[in-house]
Amino acid sequence: MFLSLRAEVEAALEEALAALDFPTDDLGIEEPPEDVPSVLASSVAFRLAGEAGAPPPQVAGQLANEIDVDDLTYVSEVQTQGPYLNFLPSDAYFADTLATATEETYGELEDREESVVVEHTSANPTGPVHVGRARNPIIGDAVANLLDAAGYDVERHYYVNDAGRQMAVFTWAYETFDEDDLEDDPERDRIEYDLVRYYRKGNAYLENAAESEVEAAEAEIESIMQGLEAGDEEAYERVSEVVDQVLSGMKACLGRLPAEFDEFVKETRFMRNGDTDDLVARLKELDEAVYEEDAWQLELDDHGIDKNLVFLRSDGTSLYATRDLAHHEWKFDNYDRAVTVLGEDHKLQAKQLRTTLELLDNDTDGLQQVLYSYVNLPEGKMSTRRGTGVDLDDLLDEAIDRAREEVEDRLEDRLRDDDLDTDDIERIAHQVGIGAVRYDIVSKQPTKAITFEWERALDFEAQSAPYVQYVHARCCGILEEAGLDPEADLATQDVELEALEADLLDTDAERDLLETIARFPAVVDEAADDLEPHQIATYTREFADRFNGFYRECPVLADDVDPDVRAARLALVAASKHTVANALSILGVEPPRSM
Repeated sequence: MFLSLRAEVEAALEEALAALDFPTDDLGIEEPPEDVPSVLASSVAFRLAGEAGAPPPQVAGQLANEIDVDDLTYVSEVQTQGPYLNFLPSDAYFADTLATATEETYGELEDREESVVVEHTSANPTGPVHVGRARNPIIGDAVANLLDAAGYDVERHYYVNDAGRQMAVFTWAYETFDEDDLEDDPERDRIEYDLVRYYRKGNAYLENAAESEVEAAEAEIESIMQGLEAGDEEAYERVSEVVDQVLSGMKACLGRLPAEFDEFVKETRFMRNGDTDDLVARLKELDEAVYEEDAWQLELDDHGIDKNLVFLRSDGTSLYATRDLAHHEWKFDNYDRAVTVLGEDHKLQAKQLRTTLELLDNDTDGLQQVLYSYVNLPEGKMSTRRGTGVDLDDLLDEAIDRAREEVEDRLEDRLRDDDLDTDDIERIAHQVGIGAVRYDIVSKQPTKAITFEWERALDFEAQSAPYVQYVHARCCGILEEAGLDPEADLATQDVELEALEADLLDTDAERDLLETIARFPAVVDEAADDLEPHQIATYTREFADRFNGFYRECPVLADDVDPDVRAARLALVAASKHTVANALSILGVEPPRSM
């Protein structure tokens, strides 16, 4: 309802400004301070004071007199406070919010008929997913969820680097060495942990073997790269045998978050279909193209970039950047917008990519990049056994273990009374543990470096995932005790929403909660526009505070509660349940039914 109220306020202000012969280009609409009882405010009188030849409070009064609230549905009164116009909500605003928010899909915006491809993670398939890169799938998945909720037709893509030297080395090593040649056992019983040992062995061999042996190995590696460049089917199949196996393990790891993808787009696709060759020919025709230092490059100094983009080696092989340019032109042909989630170390490459695409006459207005800083652990630099780094699997395992301990301590009485069993504890531990990791990471602005701390992430009392998840579980418990299904719309459960009287919810706690619920679709809209899922996390913390205030002050099922008030409060609990469930789902955090 907040979006509808805002539209009403905008129309009313524009009409009032026009009636007074004032320009309507800037309405000055903003959210008022918490101590002001309005939903929206306008500071437009500041801007108009000079033109009107009157002090801002006087201009605000003139505008207020021009607005007839009898013509408005969701505004009950327009008050002036100094230079500000404050718009107070009507009973219809609260009633319609209550009715709408009791639907399962509350917060989902109308279909915009616009397609968006979100590319994220895209880690090289050389081994397990490292925790330092964990921010990419978590943010990327949340961005995709957010755009989906905002009404876009979203596809989630993982761009697979299955060409280039790394994969040629991996393929050569996999074909060259046997299990007996490997020094270590796999760190985990999954395929990528097994095969990464061949990759490490191959790199160690290239660093330490005799010169003649290295030369022979390098010749084989070069032949694989040339075969891929030439579209040789045998070379492609050799590399794919390694890539597909490693990728299957990485999928299993990412599935634990979960982060799922609609398509894994291989970069060799753009080599095999001729797109890369075509792109190289077009790049050579650009005024910025030069051949120097045994490679074709683009000089981008005149475009504010002080590092050349190398797009073709002297041996005729393309680079990752070249193939990614072809990949992005394919995106432009197939989607209205393209969003890519990248680590901050790719900032230069992102700028080179956009500039080069523009030089190739592509319209890059629909290209958006979300850059993020990396995740550190409390100890500082991340390192563990054998110096291979902390894997995402390790982080998720520890999250579940720590959550299990916390949950068992908190639910000791219910375990003793057989109210819960070990399966319940395990379910809750997974929901809380993984939810804590996701929430803690996605709740920060992506560009800010963060240090992950267990005590903060798993604090049930602080503003963390468990704190918000507990609100959802509490809503479900209240509704179940009242004989209602928490997962379903109230309208499907013989609850006559038309008979509910929202004006019975007249305490400050109830109105504050209703106002917060009403704003949820607008928060989704703004966060999607900004590609900032952390705005949703901020909203969930505010929402949890408001719900807990309502829970403390407004009993729902107590015997002395008036039946009509009880019904209205139950509807408010159902609306709260759907709101927090859908907000958490955007963040990729599972809303538990019980905790």
